Amino acid sequence: MSADELTGTPRPEAVVPRTPSQARSRVEASLREWLVPAPGAPDTEVVGDAVLVTSELVTNALRHGGGMTSFDVEVTDEGCRVSVGDRSDRLPESAGPGDGGGCDGEGGGPRVGGHGWRVIRRLARSVTITPQAHGGKRVSVLISLA
Repeated sequence: MSADELTGTPRPEAVVPRTPSQARSRVEASLREWLVPAPGAPDTEVVGDAVLVTSELVTNALRHGGGMTSFDVEVTDEGCRVSVGDRSDRLPESAGPGDGGGCDGEGGGPRVGGHGWRVIRRLARSVTITPQAHGGKRVSVLISLA
């Protein structure tokens, strides 16, 4: 039996962040822990990509997925894997081809939002969406650190 099971205290990494900011902080801390002792650590642009993708994943789960059910970050030689679970079975969608700065149909102004999934797909080396047995889905991305 683990100390967590004995005390009933969840490990900090087992707690699901409530905000994109909390999730970004977790990713930054994991990257710092993994990369500080490593020679040739990635530049700030690569770390920024991981943080941006994390923010978009969490925002999508909160805004469109009925809230987050899980959050994991793992840094390995392969890259930074971020996984976010939510309550929705609905697959993510990109803004339509005409939505990149076009009109939203309400007042003729530029469309706000709808571009996060496109950003995720562009910056992540791989994206996996897995349906969950209890309902909802888990979106896992791998961001290259090279």
